[in-house]
Amino acid sequence: MKGFIKKVLRILFHRVVFVALFLLLQILALVGVLCFFNEYFIYFYAFSFALSLCVVLGIVNGKSNPGYKIAWIIPIMLFPVFGGLFYLIFGGNQLSRREKRKMHVMAKNIAESLVQQEPVSEAIKQVDENAANISRYIANYAFCPAYAHTYSEYLSLGEVKFERMKEELVKAKHYIFLEYFIIQEGRMWNTILDILCQKVLEGVDVRVIYDDIGSLMTLPGDYKRTLENLGIQCEVFNKFIPVLSSRLNNRDHRKICVIDGHTGFTGGINLADEYINAYPKHGHWKDTAVMLKGDAVWSLTVMFLSMWDYIRGIEEDFEQYRPHVHLDRIVPTDGFVQPYSDNPLDHEPVGEIVYLNLINKAKRFIYITTPYLIVDNEMVTALSIAAKSGVDVRIITPHVPDKWYVHAVTKAYYEVLLENGVRIYEYTPGFIHAKTFVVDDEFSVVGTINLDYRSLYLHFECATLFYRSSCIADMKRDFLNTLKVCQPVTLGECRNLPWYRKFGRAILKLFAPLM
Repeated sequence: MKGFIKKVLRILFHRVVFVALFLLLQILALVGVLCFFNEYFIYFYAFSFALSLCVVLGIVNGKSNPGYKIAWIIPIMLFPVFGGLFYLIFGGNQLSRREKRKMHVMAKNIAESLVQQEPVSEAIKQVDENAANISRYIANYAFCPAYAHTYSEYLSLGEVKFERMKEELVKAKHYIFLEYFIIQEGRMWNTILDILCQKVLEGVDVRVIYDDIGSLMTLPGDYKRTLENLGIQCEVFNKFIPVLSSRLNNRDHRKICVIDGHTGFTGGINLADEYINAYPKHGHWKDTAVMLKGDAVWSLTVMFLSMWDYIRGIEEDFEQYRPHVHLDRIVPTDGFVQPYSDNPLDHEPVGEIVYLNLINKAKRFIYITTPYLIVDNEMVTALSIAAKSGVDVRIITPHVPDKWYVHAVTKAYYEVLLENGVRIYEYTPGFIHAKTFVVDDEFSVVGTINLDYRSLYLHFECATLFYRSSCIADMKRDFLNTLKVCQPVTLGECRNLPWYRKFGRAILKLFAPLM
């Protein structure tokens, strides 16, 4: 009984409860103000309608994705009294002048630090003009160059990444940088934390960034102080303040680990126990990552340091963190490796355009894994054209969902893709969280970028493009092995659904860009 009471009290005093209550009070206060001015409703309605009309005009003429525009325009026009105001509070990417200045400095530091080396770009061009075009786009618009002299190792499960990450962390002599969307106390994080604490005692510079919304349910509100008391420098991205604001839209969804500048990890795996199947949260959790050693780690380092300096409001010399500073050998070239980031505030959807480029240039096959298949018209069209042209397009999605409503929207896209020749499979052991592309045995992508609107347009993300690297064969092999435990989705299943399920999915699909 005492344990039950303790558990109830822990839930009641969790910061999420206080945040929810505070937000509820704000909503009630807003409703109260409207009721108070009820006698002036005609004037208020006229003002609200005019505001909603102006907002709709702004959305129509804005630079955001058409699907995202429609998802906002419909509720605004259906509810003109609240719609425009609701969009101003939650819609778009709104930054203060101070934040815009800081973001400009962040972009400037990235552009100055990451410069494409001409011999590398020329080498890619000599092999394949199409590859050079994709690489050039990333270098020009994400300011992230391609590299040779990089070893890459594909990590097919969270458990595999965990073991490799521990091995490399123990070797750290100078610094460790960690940037993750979710950190959760448990077997995975506690093991890593023990290593970090030992490294602090050895004089290693250890820094951690985590996203406050991502870790809202997994860490206490004062966890930054806990880490700093252990000697670990810590920053929290976009710290959640319980005020109705569009700032909630932009999250740091990246997963980056950098060790001494020459070894790096990235991919879909957060630092929480479900990612290593320490417990079955949604059945078996399938996720992937990649380990890099050599020149390409520089881009991951700059991504981390730029975010670190942005949050702290400082500018430091990046040059001391270059790979060669603490690496006494040249890593042999194994194809070309290009880590890149995606920024929701520059109106350039790098993540989506890289995916579209790969789809449009595919000749033989496209193998995709994604936890969410909530795609816009451009992506549906590109996948459909590829399949109709004879390209073998296969997509693996989860069978066991983490969010039922998001999974319902994913299923809502099955029919149109299947009709056009795309083959879709569900991962029957549980939930697949991996975000990977493999194309024609020549290209692959491993990263944090889901096929949904939030990843493609609203979050800070990162990924790595591989061209003619040996890990591409490992990725293809893993995809084909994963297919063995998947069940194919048939067109008949989609068409024979009860009408109420189709109707429900159609409604959810309408608001897919807001999920």
